[in-house]
Amino acid sequence: MYPDHDQARGEGRVARGNAGGSATGAAPPGTDDPYDVGYQNGYDDGYHDGTGKEPPKKKRRFLRWFVLVLAVLILGTAGAGYLYYQHLNGNLGKDSLNLGDNKLDRSNPNAAGQTPLNILLLGSDSRESDKNVELGGSKGDRDRPPLADVQMLVHVSADRSNMSVVSIPRDTKATIPRCTDPKSDDVFQKTTDKINTSLQHGGPGCTVATWEELTGVPIDHFMMIDFAGVVSMADAVGGVPVCVDNNVHDPQSKLRLTKGKSTIKGEQALSWLRTRHGFGDGTDIGRAKAQHMYMSAMVRQLKAGTKLTDPGKLRALAEAATEALTVDDGLGSVKKLYDLGNDLKRVPTKRITMATMPWRYGPNGYVLPKPGDADRVFSLVRNDVALDGKDKKDGKDKKPAQTASPDPTPSSSPRAEIPVRVMNGTGTALQAPITGRAGVIAGVLTGKGYSQAIADRTPKSQADTTISYPTEDDKGNALALAKSLGVPERLVKHSSAVQGITLVVGTDWREGNAYPKDTRPGDDKGGDDEKEQQAPDSADALQGDDEDQCMNVNPNYVTQTLG
Repeated sequence: MYPDHDQARGEGRVARGNAGGSATGAAPPGTDDPYDVGYQNGYDDGYHDGTGKEPPKKKRRFLRWFVLVLAVLILGTAGAGYLYYQHLNGNLGKDSLNLGDNKLDRSNPNAAGQTPLNILLLGSDSRESDKNVELGGSKGDRDRPPLADVQMLVHVSADRSNMSVVSIPRDTKATIPRCTDPKSDDVFQKTTDKINTSLQHGGPGCTVATWEELTGVPIDHFMMIDFAGVVSMADAVGGVPVCVDNNVHDPQSKLRLTKGKSTIKGEQALSWLRTRHGFGDGTDIGRAKAQHMYMSAMVRQLKAGTKLTDPGKLRALAEAATEALTVDDGLGSVKKLYDLGNDLKRVPTKRITMATMPWRYGPNGYVLPKPGDADRVFSLVRNDVALDGKDKKDGKDKKPAQTASPDPTPSSSPRAEIPVRVMNGTGTALQAPITGRAGVIAGVLTGKGYSQAIADRTPKSQADTTISYPTEDDKGNALALAKSLGVPERLVKHSSAVQGITLVVGTDWREGNAYPKDTRPGDDKGGDDEKEQQAPDSADALQGDDEDQCMNVNPNYVTQTLG
């Protein structure tokens, strides 16, 4: 079929082996979906056994086409036909992960050695190509640096049992840290502006730095796609099912749909993802929900195997996916994207939750995080708690309701016998660490009888104060330590990354000898209040398996005819 068939076949086998497949079988395709975009303003190839004859159908072996579609949520897409392995690798755009001067420490692994994963998904309104100008309009903006008009954080839990996707409106007021463009060495000084402008400060790595500062969530990877990428990927997968509760026509985005369910692709898919006026109240908030619905539908399709059986479509999807994406250097190959896709496809569709940062309007056209609710959402993500509130309900070892009883508090040793390592994690992307903070808290502990408390000068940076312990035998001592300092029980964690009980003083405790009083409901009980363990209503959450929702059309854009 191909001039270099024999050589490619060998490379395909090696690549498949490296990806964890076998010589005779392959892992099922990755799950995911293409995604989203910015707004204009702001093989099946059988082989022979050497006899020259085609083997019987049941024994026929195939070079498997691995297709990875990491879009939102799964976003971000990267298909991989290993026949084109090197070619597809060359398609991918690559950039630095974080351009800020300071970075948050990565998340610690849990007791089983599993680590949560945070991926920032970006939709760029770049008009640097003729195709993007054609699709995005505004030819006068061709030379303008692109804006990151779509921004979503995909959080995959450490045990891969659930996934949370959080959108931030493009007009959100943010402090953009000092960033340095590694390609030009241009330095962009710290400033306050709408979060979508962060992309103009050296590239997606500055948007990552801005997110870490705003949310306190450490970002592991990013994926970015532009107008043309959305269209090509929507075409490659054959369209995505969506629903509207009325006829809609938005002349600005060119969205035109009749009431009920439709399958959209190409430029119509782009119009769906871009429209700000067609849905809800005509703001970015309504647009975010439409994007969530699109991604949910795409994920359901791909998990069901739709569009993954035709070799030609798989090749087209692989080409479209890799050409559409710019990723950080840590994801800069099809093999790495394939491995990531294997992780993502383990998440059940019913445990995927998409939400929008709770917000309110501020002065000068800014959107501001809603006090309390926004921090609650980001705190859940930082602490690897699912937004759907089902973590506790899904516990495999939970006793039946009629026999359930509170777990007894583990016993603890005398304070003088408990070694405690104290670390200073008070630095952020914008603030230097409080010098000597670990020593101060170690001194407080000594005064409370923890004579083996020592300060560790190893640099750290994390939003939440945490107390980590390595084994179940240490849990009682860790809880006793938390109680003596007023640290909520929800911040006590079982981690395989620590050698002994370790207290990291986070950016939430930059002063004072006692942990700041946490006034959120349930924290006097260790943060176990059920309502506090899920996204608030203001996050407008959508579940990945909800197939019945329709977008509410903005009354101003309802039309009687769509001629």
